[in-house]
Amino acid sequence: MKMLRRLNRSVAVTVLAMPLLVLAGSMGHATASAPQHAISMYGDVKYLADFTHFDYVNPDAPKGGTLALSGSGTFDSLNPFILRGTPAAGLTLGFDTLMAPSLDEPFTYYGLVAESVETPEDRSWVKFTLNPEARWHDGQPITAEDVIFSYETLTTKGHPQYRSYYANVVKAEKTGEREVTFTFDGAVNRELPLIMGQLPILPKHYYQDRDFERTSLDPPIGSGPYEIKTFEPGRSIVYERVPDYWAKDLPVNRGRYNYDEIRYEYYRDRDVAFEAFKAGEFDLWSENSSKRWATGYEGNAFRNGVIVQEKLAIRPVARMQGYVFNLRDERFKDPRVREALGYAFDFEWTNKNLLYDAYERIESYFHGEPDLASSGLPSDAELALLEPYRDQLPAAVFTEAFLPPRTDGSGNNRDNLRQALRLLGEAGWVVENGRLVNQETGEPMTFEILLSDPSGERIASPWVNNLKRLGVDARIRIVDTAQYQNRMDSFDFEVTSEIWGQSDSPGNEQRDYWGSAAADVPGSRNTPGIKDPVVDALIDKVITAGSRAELETAVRALDRVLLWGQYVVPHFVDDGYRVAYRNKFSRPEILPEEGPDFMAWWVDPAKVAALRSRQPSNATGAQAQPTD
Repeated sequence: MKMLRRLNRSVAVTVLAMPLLVLAGSMGHATASAPQHAISMYGDVKYLADFTHFDYVNPDAPKGGTLALSGSGTFDSLNPFILRGTPAAGLTLGFDTLMAPSLDEPFTYYGLVAESVETPEDRSWVKFTLNPEARWHDGQPITAEDVIFSYETLTTKGHPQYRSYYANVVKAEKTGEREVTFTFDGAVNRELPLIMGQLPILPKHYYQDRDFERTSLDPPIGSGPYEIKTFEPGRSIVYERVPDYWAKDLPVNRGRYNYDEIRYEYYRDRDVAFEAFKAGEFDLWSENSSKRWATGYEGNAFRNGVIVQEKLAIRPVARMQGYVFNLRDERFKDPRVREALGYAFDFEWTNKNLLYDAYERIESYFHGEPDLASSGLPSDAELALLEPYRDQLPAAVFTEAFLPPRTDGSGNNRDNLRQALRLLGEAGWVVENGRLVNQETGEPMTFEILLSDPSGERIASPWVNNLKRLGVDARIRIVDTAQYQNRMDSFDFEVTSEIWGQSDSPGNEQRDYWGSAAADVPGSRNTPGIKDPVVDALIDKVITAGSRAELETAVRALDRVLLWGQYVVPHFVDDGYRVAYRNKFSRPEILPEEGPDFMAWWVDPAKVAALRSRQPSNATGAQAQPTD
């Protein structure tokens, strides 16, 4: 689960939201309060206290070479932790967190800046003991004061997401020379100790005399494996590996961060970026277009093995993705209107004619996690959560399994359009002179579909054409990434395309996704502006679940309510991870389930030599955007 930032925008910091925290002792079993090397969701951990590296890395991977990637749009800030500005890609490579996740087990974190963690049975507080070797890039030690400063700064001056995410913390205090204790508000929220382990640590001595809330192009001091080497605002940024990085030999880092340099070259258009990739301007391309995947990988570079095209057998990230209605707009407040407009989206025709039959329709806000996605009718356990709100919910929540509208793929979706007109009529909209108008005000139904990626236009256009058959004047507008981010942060849109990634143990982040308190907070992930007390109550059930079974039940109940709220016209997903890369990399044999760890790959000197013999290359790379 990515923390509170849109997947198709610059990511401030990546965290995993995971409830049901249990401490893991050196023998891998749950214990009472005592300092431990790891914290886990379920009690057992894969790696014992004396582990030396994760299984999905090569601990002897050679260091060297360059990983060249692409950035999208532009950047004007080197501070990734605030709402203002557009931060450069890769900035979090310079900042360590208290603990680090493993990617091949359910929700477990191991020591990084904190060498140990301690929490009592009731999870009312968590104590971190800092590694005495932890250092900033300028050589100063990372202190308890830095940790407290980080928490206080992020929650008072950082992106509004931090205030929501750490809302249950009531006190942060130094309780020993290298100890920091966070005390919680008493609400049952078993993931809180793990959430605090995800805290990015900021240097107090660097930021205390600077205005943290302003955008800045001053390279910050960090403590992570890389630091900024050079940059051109809006065009490129280069990171170099810190040779004396304090944590390079910790078990969580061995075999990772193998490149001497990581470079991002910025492109405003993905089609231009792909041509640059084929020409050797960067190294790595994560594909989000089925058309390009099926038809665009041609030429000598592919025939000669200079570029490798591969679909990695990795479980897709659970998600909801689709066209989102802005409920802050009066026209979209009625769920019948939203449902009707969704009937005009013909997925079956789109998949057959535009997507090479490569996708399946999303049918859940947790699509891809079968234990969490609702299906069929509510179970008895789900009904126990839903019944108190029966009068506030659509009857269909209790009587029907949610499925998006379907067609035969022929393009003749008259039945769905008739159903749409029926719903629109019930909501007070009628067709007059070929235009859909509000029966009371005479206002025509017109809206703009805001996109940042031109490739999204070919998917939206058939929907627009079907909407015209309903008398709706819908228009597509494509803006650059900086304008798109600014408009999304201020909710200045009518309809847009959005993605919410999910972990397989949802928690606090659901408040920022769907909670009423986040609906009007600039930059929140509650893009549609949902304000529903039932949704709020079910989010609380998710967060306070006392067992995995309770969590799954609460998530499925929440899923049903969100689906029948008709907030999103669901899109589609692939069944793997599509990637292309210059044939200069080697990687570990084991791929972690949570996704490819490109920081565990390395530049292979033998492959570099072979590549040079086929075609000279200046090597550079690309970053995925999660749309087709």
